Amino acid sequence: MNEQAHSVELPHGELSLPTFLPDATYGVVRSVGSADLVDCGITGVVMNTFHLMQRPGSSVVRALGGLHKMGAWPGPIVTDSGGFQAYSLIRQNPKYGSIAENGIVLHPERLDRKLLLTPEKSIQLQLRYDADIAICLDDCTHVDAPFDVQRASTERTIKWARRCKDAFDAILRQRRSRGEARPQLFAVIQGGGFRELRTRCAEALLEIGFDGYGYGGWPLDSQGNLLTDLLGYTRELVPSRFPMHALGVGHPRNILECARLGYAIFDSALPTRDARHGRLYSLGPDPLPASGGSDWFGFVYINDSKHVKANAPIFPDCPCSCCAHYTLGYLHHLFKLGDCLFTRLATIHNLTFMARLMASIGSSGQ
Repeated sequence: MNEQAHSVELPHGELSLPTFLPDATYGVVRSVGSADLVDCGITGVVMNTFHLMQRPGSSVVRALGGLHKMGAWPGPIVTDSGGFQAYSLIRQNPKYGSIAENGIVLHPERLDRKLLLTPEKSIQLQLRYDADIAICLDDCTHVDAPFDVQRASTERTIKWARRCKDAFDAILRQRRSRGEARPQLFAVIQGGGFRELRTRCAEALLEIGFDGYGYGGWPLDSQGNLLTDLLGYTRELVPSRFPMHALGVGHPRNILECARLGYAIFDSALPTRDARHGRLYSLGPDPLPASGGSDWFGFVYINDSKHVKANAPIFPDCPCSCCAHYTLGYLHHLFKLGDCLFTRLATIHNLTFMARLMASIGSSGQ
C-alpha cells in the first residue's frame, strides 16, 4: 500500500487532507459569506449540480462567471453529481422522476417541464460551473435494498462512470488546447450492503481510472449508526494513494472514525444546520483526537435556560470570532429573538470547530 496523499492540487488552490467541505448546495453556505469561511479555516466547499441547474439555473451561473465568481469563493469547489438527490427524491417518491439506463428523469415541483440528467450532461454542467473536483453521476440506493436492486444500481453506476470519464476527457482535450488548468474527476463506489458488489464496483472503476473515489450510499444504518465495517471494507478496496471521500459524513465522531479508516474528504450540511438550530459544538475533557477516548466532543444547546446569564464564550479556547467577542448569554438572547446574527455567529463557530478537527486529525496521523 502506498502512503496516503496529504493534499490535492486543484485549479483554485491546494486542498489539504483531511478536509471538511461545508455544503454550499445552491452556491452559498447558509448565513455566512466567503470571507467568513476563510476566517473559519475552511479551504473548500461542496455544491450540488442537481439543485444548481434548477436554482439559479445553469445559464445564470454561467452569466455570473461560474460558481467561484458568483459566490466570491476563491478556493476549491467540489460539485456533487445529483445521484444522491435522485435517491433521496425519486426512490422515496416516484412522482419526482424516474431512473433509466440513459440517466435520471426529474420532475421538479418548481418547473413545468421535465429535466433529463445524463452522465454526460452532469459532467458538462459541473465543468461549466468551473468545478475543481467533479463527481460522476451514480445510482444511489439504500443500504438495506435487496440484492437485485443493488446489483442493477452497481452495474448502472459503472456504465455511467465510464460515460462520465469519456465526457470529462473530451472536455479536457479542449481545455488543454487553451492552456487551462485540469480539474479532477471522482467516481462513486456503490453496492449497498453487499461486499461482493462493492468489490465489483471498485474493481471496475479502478480499471476505468479516476483521480479519487467516494463511498456511495447513505453511510448510516436505520438506527443512525455509522456503517463502520462497510466503510472500512470499501476503503480497503482502493489503493491508499487515491483520496477517498466519505460522502455525507459530517458528525464529528463519525468523521474521526472514518479518518481512522483512511478517508480524507468529508462533507455534510449537519454542522451548519446544527448551528442554525442552536446546537453548538464544544470540546470535552479528553484530548482531541483521543486514542480510544469518547469524551472529547459535546454539544452546547443554546436554548437551555441555564445560559441566560452565562458570561463566557461557547468554548474558552476557540479562536473563532464568535467566541472571541460574544458570550453564551448574548447568543441565547439572539436565539430567542430569532435574530439572523445568531445564525451567522453560530455557523462561524461550528465551522471553525470542524476546521480545527481536521487539522488535529491531520497532525495526529489518524
